[in-house]
This record gives sequence, C-alpha cells and structure tokens, in this order.
Amino acid sequence: LLLALGRPAISGAQATEGAAAAPHRRFEYKYSFKGPHLVQADGTVPFWVHTGNAIPSADQIRITTSLKSQKGSVWTKNKSVFEYWEVEVTFRVTGRGRIGADGLAIWFTEEQGLEGPVFGATDKWNGVGIFFDSFDNDAKKNNPGVIVVGNNGKLLYDHQNDGSTQALASCQRDFRNKPYPVRVKITYYQKTLTVLINNGFTPDKEDYEFCAKVEDMVLPSQGYFGVSAATGGLADDHDVLSFLTFQLTEPGKEAPTPDAEIPQKDKEKYQEEFEHFQQELDKKKEEFQREHPDVQGQPGKLFGLFFSYDVFETVSDRELRQIFEGQNRIHLEIKQLNRQLDMILDEQRKYVSAVTEEMAKRGAGFPGQQGQVSHQEIETVVKTQEEVIRQVKEIRSSVTDALRSISGAQHAGPAGVYETTQHFNDIKEHLHVVKRDIEHLVQRNAPSSEKQKCPELPPFPSCLSTTHFFIFVAVQTVLFIGYVMYRSQQEAAAKKFF
Repeated sequence: LLLALGRPAISGAQATEGAAAAPHRRFEYKYSFKGPHLVQADGTVPFWVHTGNAIPSADQIRITTSLKSQKGSVWTKNKSVFEYWEVEVTFRVTGRGRIGADGLAIWFTEEQGLEGPVFGATDKWNGVGIFFDSFDNDAKKNNPGVIVVGNNGKLLYDHQNDGSTQALASCQRDFRNKPYPVRVKITYYQKTLTVLINNGFTPDKEDYEFCAKVEDMVLPSQGYFGVSAATGGLADDHDVLSFLTFQLTEPGKEAPTPDAEIPQKDKEKYQEEFEHFQQELDKKKEEFQREHPDVQGQPGKLFGLFFSYDVFETVSDRELRQIFEGQNRIHLEIKQLNRQLDMILDEQRKYVSAVTEEMAKRGAGFPGQQGQVSHQEIETVVKTQEEVIRQVKEIRSSVTDALRSISGAQHAGPAGVYETTQHFNDIKEHLHVVKRDIEHLVQRNAPSSEKQKCPELPPFPSCLSTTHFFIFVAVQTVLFIGYVMYRSQQEAAAKKFF
C-alpha cells in the first residue's frame, strides 16, 4: 500500500521535472516537405533533391513503385546547422502480396547517400539509419520490423541477417497495408535517440507507441536528412506524405539564429512560381463566374459551389470513417483493459510471493506451528481477495461496454475484426491466469484438514470364472487342430495335379 500510494507522487514529480526540462522546438521549413502543392512546375521539390525511381506528386513522394528491383531516395539539399533535432515522418507502404520487400529507411548522415544497396541508399554511411524492413532475409520470422543501425563510415550493412548483428535497438511492428498512414517520430536530444511509432489503425496523430531508444549516441553535428526505399523479387509502393523537421534547443540556451536569407536565384524562381499560380487562379475564377452567373455577389454560395467536391464526403466514405473510428475506440478501450489486467496480475504475484516467503520463514522457525496462521494475516488475505474481486468486476463491466461498442459497429473491416479478436483472446487468457492465481492462493491459505481427497476406487470384479476359461481354451484348441487337418487335405489334393 505504501508503494502504491508513493507511485503517484513520484510520477508527478517526474512529470514536473520532464515538463521543466522540455526543449525549445522550432519548425525548420528548409528541411521539410508536405502536400498539397508539393512540387513546382519543373517537377522538383523545394529544398530537396530526389534520385532513382522516386516520383514526386502534388501531395506525396512515391519513393518506389510496386515493381521489381526499384530504388529511389529523396534528400535535403543543404546540411542541417543544429545539433539536436526531431523529425515526424508520415508514410504508407502498400502491396498486393501477403509479404512485401524490401523496405524503407529514414536517414541522418554526414553525406548524401543518393543511391546504393542499403534500402536504395549508399552503404558505409556516417550517421544513423532507421530501417523499416519488410522482408525476412534471415528466416527468423521477426519482420516487418523497425531497426536502428549506426555507422561510422566503415561498416558494411549485414543485409542477410536483417542487420540484427549491427542493430542498436529494434522493435517488431507491422506497417504494411494499414487503413491510415503510419507516423514515426524520431528524436535526437542530448545524445539520446528515441523512436516512436503510430501503427496506422487510428487517425489520431498523437497516438504514438514506444519502439526503440539508444542512449550515448554520437551523431555528426551537421548532416543531411533523407528517405530511401527499395524493392526486390517482391514489391510494394513506398509513399512518403510528409517529412517535418524541428530544431531542439536546450532550456536556458538561446536558439541559434535562422539561416541566411534565400539566395536571389531561388527567390526569383519562387516569385515566378507564385505569379504563375496567381494567374492560373484568376483564370479559373473567371471561368467559374462565366459558368455560374446566378451566384454573382454571393460569396458564401460561390465558396460552397467552388469547394463542394472537395469538402463534402460521400456516403461510403462516411460509413468507412465511422467504422474506423468505432474500431479505434474499441482498440483504445482494450488497451486500457490490458493495462488494468497487468496491474492486477503484478499485485497478485507480489502478494503470493510475499505470503509464500512468510509462511516458509514461519515453518522453518517453528516446525510445530506450520499450519497455524494469525488472525491478522487471515484478515489481510480476505481484504486482498475482496479487492481483487472488485477489480475483476470493474474489468468485466469494461469488457461488457467494449462488446456493446463492437455490436454497434457494423460492416467492420477484416483488419479491425482481427485486431479485436486478438485483444479479446489476450483478455481471456489474462482472466484465466488471475482465476488460477486466486484459486492457488486460497488453497495455500486453507487448512490441510479441509483439503479434499480423491475417493478410492473399488476393486475391479472378475467377469470370467476358471471353468469357463478352460472350456474356452479347449474349444479353441479343437478348432485349431481341425483347421490344420483341413489345410493338409487341401494341399494333398492339389499335389495330384502336378
């Protein structure tokens, strides 16, 4: 109880300390991209360069298409000038097969790895690569997975073993064919690299799960950010929807001054793009006004007609969105149930171990009093069991609510059904463990005289007497002799024909 009461205070102090030490976060647009209007008229992405089979479009960059033996990458044009950083990458990996290949990588390296054998980028890099490996090369059934691999510019990547011999940290996550784009947050702050991932089952942008952490990691003070991907005998579409970079500054330190102004050449190019876009917009406005003269002077109605096709969703899209939102709520509720069950099991194991140790000590110190338990200990056992029963009832009510939510969500997709069934199987297994622990504890605390013994079985009666047995043997002997004589006569008759 003292430990349980002390936990909230400790966690609150840690939260206060963490909030006080939160770094200053500033968005860096020169190292980021996001749709819409991602590319310029000449097909390039501002402040980024793409190589290989990468194809930029208005709202995303397709690093590789779902064709065999494809390689592509996209890299920042300039090196970063800040020591600590955080990137948020939104991507989608889709394919028709049950498994895909090869995977996608997010880089921070001293030099650009424009094209090479490591997920479409150069080997022997100086920096870090976070690999989203789709194909199981070493046949250990640990893919798809996320692997963090560092390099000082001298190591060759161990592709046959999926980098397991060089991995600094890793986690197993399935990021293929998800209903929503997968989001990854990579933070490098005070020589600690942290990777958080959103599994793509929820539209909540902040629903991250811990994946990997590497401490005492030294990266180059300046480097290039990049994303690469590759396909092999199997193929997936690797699409990057956004890459957002933030500069992190330690509390109490002044943020570095922004980069120098944009070069005059780039400024003229961007100004030309803006004027061209403005002319196209004016032209479309004039055409729309000629086609709809009845909405002249009605800005609200004009706005509604102009954007109706983009803003309003269809009936099927609305139904699909409601299904995924319902599955998301069920997913979050089941995660909460799992946390509660883990807490109950931990407390129960601690209590069982404590009671076992205490009884063992008492039995060793007083051999004649092994079966005696004080009144205070009995009351403690009863209170603990009442608390366990109360928590189990709360979990039962939560499961009932989750079942009602499932029955309300109609036409659930296969991914949501699989996820829900898996979580309910885990809950059922945890409940069986709790029930077994409770029964085991009750049996330990019960007096030995009250333990039930299995009844002894009565003697098995004999159904065959001695007389009947000898008669049976005699009959069998006569039949055997008659059969032998019959076979002998048949063989003798058959020899006459030879």
